[in-house]
Amino acid sequence: MDKKLTLNVDENLIKFAHNYSKKTHQSISHLIEKYLERLRSEIANENLSEETEELYGILQGKNIPDKKEMRKRFYEKSIN
Repeated sequence: MDKKLTLNVDENLIKFAHNYSKKTHQSISHLIEKYLERLRSEIANENLSEETEELYGILQGKNIPDKKEMRKRFYEKSIN
């Protein structure tokens, strides 16, 4: 559920936000929401163990084969 939030922000930042909003075709509310979500995720990641943090994002941007393809590869390796 969305709620209204009133902020006091430096005038120059407001101008920047309006210009950036127009340039990227995103509302200022959306920009702030995305920023706060990213901040929350970064804080949550601070609580990861060292091992988990090393693995975090390792598969990002890579094609992950579907389950059938993975089973096929595993089967091929096990019989060779």
